[in-house]
Amino acid sequence: MNGAAPSGLLLDLLPHPENALLTDSTPKFGWIVGSTGSGVNQTAYRILVSSSASLLDADSGDLWDSGKIMSNQSINVPYGGKPLAANGKYLWKVATWDSTQASSGWSAPQGFVMAKAIGTYATATEALVTTHVAPSSVSMAGGGHYFIDFGRDAFGWLELTLDAPAAATLQVDIGEKAAGNSVDLNPGGTIRSAKSTVTLQPGLHTYRVAVPTDAATINPPASIGNVMPFRYAEVSNSPVALSAASASQVAVTYPFDAAASSFSSSSAGLDAVWNMSKYTIFATTFAGIYVDGDRERTPYEADAYIQQLGHYAVDRTFAIARYSHEYLLAHPTWPTEWKQHSIFSAWTDWMYTGNTDSLAQAYATLVNQKLLTQYVGSDGLLHTGSICATAGGSCGPIVDWPSNERDGFVFQDVNTVVNAFYCRNLQQMADIATALGKTADATKYAAMAQAAIATFNQKLSSASTGLYVDGEGTTHSSLHANMFPLAFGLVPADRIARVTAFVKSRGMACSVYGAQYLLEALFATGEADAALSLMTASTLSSWNNMIKVGSTMTMEAWDESLKSNLDWNHAWGAAPANIVGRYVLGVTPAAPGFALAALHPQPGSLLTHVDGTVPTIRGPIHVTLDRGTGTGFTTRFTLPANMTANVALPAAPGTACDPILDGTPVQATVTGGVSWVAAVGSGTHELHCQ
Repeated sequence: MNGAAPSGLLLDLLPHPENALLTDSTPKFGWIVGSTGSGVNQTAYRILVSSSASLLDADSGDLWDSGKIMSNQSINVPYGGKPLAANGKYLWKVATWDSTQASSGWSAPQGFVMAKAIGTYATATEALVTTHVAPSSVSMAGGGHYFIDFGRDAFGWLELTLDAPAAATLQVDIGEKAAGNSVDLNPGGTIRSAKSTVTLQPGLHTYRVAVPTDAATINPPASIGNVMPFRYAEVSNSPVALSAASASQVAVTYPFDAAASSFSSSSAGLDAVWNMSKYTIFATTFAGIYVDGDRERTPYEADAYIQQLGHYAVDRTFAIARYSHEYLLAHPTWPTEWKQHSIFSAWTDWMYTGNTDSLAQAYATLVNQKLLTQYVGSDGLLHTGSICATAGGSCGPIVDWPSNERDGFVFQDVNTVVNAFYCRNLQQMADIATALGKTADATKYAAMAQAAIATFNQKLSSASTGLYVDGEGTTHSSLHANMFPLAFGLVPADRIARVTAFVKSRGMACSVYGAQYLLEALFATGEADAALSLMTASTLSSWNNMIKVGSTMTMEAWDESLKSNLDWNHAWGAAPANIVGRYVLGVTPAAPGFALAALHPQPGSLLTHVDGTVPTIRGPIHVTLDRGTGTGFTTRFTLPANMTANVALPAAPGTACDPILDGTPVQATVTGGVSWVAAVGSGTHELHCQ
């Protein structure tokens, strides 16, 4: 064997299964095919699973030697060997062949551990990790008084390592917000701060500074202990000088590969917003499950979905998103649309992983509890006014949150936002049923979707304005009633221009949650400049406002003036993490598990340069765009082996263009005003207009 070895091994979607406990008796194997050449596809593989390193080193799979299997499958390959034992510890490796029958080297081995009880499906996740972060600055205010800045907020605790000449007591304050060279102990909202004391013993010792117990729903395991978010520390009465070596911010997160993604552009503001959003995605995983931030520490479906999209865009990890989704299936929250988000999460999990295990387990719950067909009226739409006596209260439809970010939405029994989700859910359920081989259900849901969309467009739009109204029985048209149908592809072609113009005219008249769908709506209709302007704005309702007020993670709301109890660490505000990967760089799955990728970068006219890497289950996709003259951009991109992609031309929608791929003229197909070059194989390519 002499080819490039497979890398990026996954077992049950875990990059480090040795740090988890697997319950599935037939775990699924995956890898990145080891070649960056042009048009490389796997044609065969061989997997060895062994009970010891010595056996694996000797190429002996005493548990399983698959033999050479003629297949291009490089993800979700089910175990097929001898029964795995409870508490068993094993290792595996894989080799592959390409179309020339050249064989790769063996991959590096990967270990895995089985749980005490195995045989039933359950999503395993990896153990949380701690990272010691050094201060970015330590300043002395005199008299044993020091102010420490760690540069970014993190969930964890403060450690001090001091060589004290004698016993002493320190006063230690930590918090997320500074007031000059002090910790702000009255920061407002739910921004955190805490006071503590540390009793020093003579000699060199390391001290963990205690943080308050949090009575929230979800906390890290007892082995981690109490954590709180903080960036700053203030130490008083220190008998010894403090330096950068004296203090550590011990950050608790789910395992994260920061190098898996990258982004830079000609806009420093966009880069800063993306970096803050990326950091938020993994810094808020301190509980081992997606939670809504520090204020409640509770999983919510909409929050989890936005974090799921962001996590997929910045790291090649999938299990924590699936675990969070499955937890919420068993522990649902109250808003109507949050239940509908569970179908979004299930569909997205399948599209990004190609794995149907979770779909199969969740199917009945999705059908019976999340599709909400019990509220379908004779018109085929959802009638949800009866869910809650007080519209927009602590049950029933929510539209957006906080309530002052709804753009004046008028709640009705037939709610346009809820029904936009319902129409999209029906389409997704048709796809899910197809993936599970439930042909009759797929046909039923596809027909229901078609009928519901027709009724939606007939009953919930204004004949005089061409816009969607908030619901049946009102003439009010909010941003929300229009951006959701636009984002979900429900708007008829002859109305798109009018609806888009209205959506653009409203600006950011929604919350940080609604911003996810506003940006999707704008990019879906080719309005990259409008979307990018919102992403780089410095208004009150902007990500740059979060940076300006001092937060290093995305906040629960745009500003404290809009939500008085906001926190500074809410991943549902981190939409740019996924929007950049999915729309600016343009990387999305066109088929489950990225067997076919779609590459549709949208830099608009505001960006002259874009460069970034988006992870996928089959390997990273790298994209670089540079503005030329005349017809637009030159796109350079690298696709991993065992993947093909449909690639959009780097010209404005509707621009006439003769495409040149790697120096050769190629044919393009125009779909929705965008020209596409189909089925580009792996390797590094250049595409531009002649």
